[in-house]
Amino acid sequence: MWRGGRFLPDGLLSEGATGSRAHPLFRMFVRWVRRPLLAVARLWRRNIQLRVVTATLLMSLAVVLLLGLVVIGQVSNGLLDAKQQAARSQAAGGFAVAEQLADDAADDVASGGAGNVRDGRQDTGTWLNDLVTQLASGGQGVYYLVALSSEEGPDTFGADEGSGSHGPRASFDLKPEESVSPQLREALDDSPDTYEQYGTIVLEGGRTEAALVIGKRLNDPNGDPYQLYYLFPFQQEEKSLSLVKGTLATAGVFVVVLLGAIAWLVVRQVVTPVRMAARISERLAAGRLQERMKVSGEDDIARLGEAFNKMAKNLQTKIQQLEELSRMQRRFVSDVSHELRTPLTTVRMAADVIHEARDEFDPVTARSAELLLGQLDRFESLLADLLEISRFDAKAAALEADPVDLRDVVRRVLEGAEPLAERKGSRFLVHGDERPVVAEADARRIERVLRNLVVNAVEHGEGRDIVVRLASGDGAVAVAVRDYGVGLKPGEANRVFNRFWRADPARARTTGGTGLGLSIAVEDARLHGGWLQAWGEEGGGSQFRLTIPRTAGEPLRGSPIPLEPADSRRRGEAAQAPPGGADAPVPPPA
Repeated sequence: MWRGGRFLPDGLLSEGATGSRAHPLFRMFVRWVRRPLLAVARLWRRNIQLRVVTATLLMSLAVVLLLGLVVIGQVSNGLLDAKQQAARSQAAGGFAVAEQLADDAADDVASGGAGNVRDGRQDTGTWLNDLVTQLASGGQGVYYLVALSSEEGPDTFGADEGSGSHGPRASFDLKPEESVSPQLREALDDSPDTYEQYGTIVLEGGRTEAALVIGKRLNDPNGDPYQLYYLFPFQQEEKSLSLVKGTLATAGVFVVVLLGAIAWLVVRQVVTPVRMAARISERLAAGRLQERMKVSGEDDIARLGEAFNKMAKNLQTKIQQLEELSRMQRRFVSDVSHELRTPLTTVRMAADVIHEARDEFDPVTARSAELLLGQLDRFESLLADLLEISRFDAKAAALEADPVDLRDVVRRVLEGAEPLAERKGSRFLVHGDERPVVAEADARRIERVLRNLVVNAVEHGEGRDIVVRLASGDGAVAVAVRDYGVGLKPGEANRVFNRFWRADPARARTTGGTGLGLSIAVEDARLHGGWLQAWGEEGGGSQFRLTIPRTAGEPLRGSPIPLEPADSRRRGEAAQAPPGGADAPVPPPA
């Protein structure tokens, strides 16, 4: 796999790395990462208990962290204040003892008493050693002591200790030069006041400790100035603060976990009935109307369950009543349709005899005979449609599918509607009939659907051209009927297939329609596993599209003809709109 010093010949990511040109390894990695993330996101969206518990844990963690910071700050400030007060008191006492010892040594030298005296002067080197040892004797682990020379004195810092100079002295294993900052030494040289500073103690071996340094310039028995420092480490305070932090952390984790468990239990008590109601609602929606919730107790959840059960019972009763009423209506329509055929046949025979003899009647009676025959034709058509609707309602309609070329079906429908189109002044324009459009379909039902669509287009086309389009592709065939008449108002495209619905109730049915044609047509389309859809705009005409699978029983994935035609006013306005604003030139229409 090595080529040109690279692991992949074109690199892991190429142009369009997130699209189809990304490297297969990268796409595999994205899918591998995306799958668990999608599962987590789906669980997060669907599980309210998880969201509530997670939110409770996050808010509890934020509260615990905030309280922990406040408590740690308060404890730290309290320890620091106590440390400062104790250190100041200890240092003040030590400075007083040092001054007293210096005065006593000076009195001894003046009175000629015993002591380390050399040439009439006190041996300050030995005296400082004794002073540091004495003052530090009770402070092991509590404080350190450092004695340094002062720039105001006759000696320099770091001179030989044996010569009586004020060289550095320190208790225990402290490094005096590195433990006291030059700024603090300069401050003590400038003023005899007591100064304090936070610093760092440097011990033998390189160890360091944070400490509070308190220093003061004093005089030795000879009257020469020197600097005495108390260094108070924060080791004990740091241990105490660490103990407090550990305790707070342990308690915080315990509190967060406890609050999470409490939230989980509380939410579970509320969510469980809701989940039960959701499951039962899904079963009710699936037709299992006998399902009910289990109710226990008298709380709000119990009242919700009782109300839900009562609603389900009433819903079951109403649905059963509606189903019974629907069965009675379907049976009534079917029975009436069948029963009317016998007397209608007799009336038809009589009407035919009267119609044949109309030339012997006076004009009024002859016209009545013609009207009688026309209304009988419409009555027979209505009975046929009612019988067909009753078959669909009873699920008794059967599909007789054979390979059919839809061009032949369209040709027969247009030939039958030609006289009506001539009376209305419309022309038929057929597109897409250059190649065969073959599908497994019931030719009788498809012809009935197209006849309804074409007749309606002529009826509402206002004398304009009627365009019929045929197309096939992607496992489907489609036929669209386009008119340029009154069109459909917003929302009417969904109601146009309802039984006995009319877009304009005041409009007369000159063709003798029954109001059931589109209802039967949409049932025929569904029987084929297809779609019958409508589009329209007020004043801009309408288009009805029939789409069926090329092979019977195959699912539809789309239609080869768009539902909204390319010459609709909305698309025309969008095509003519200037892309660059009002000042841009408008292209000429295609």
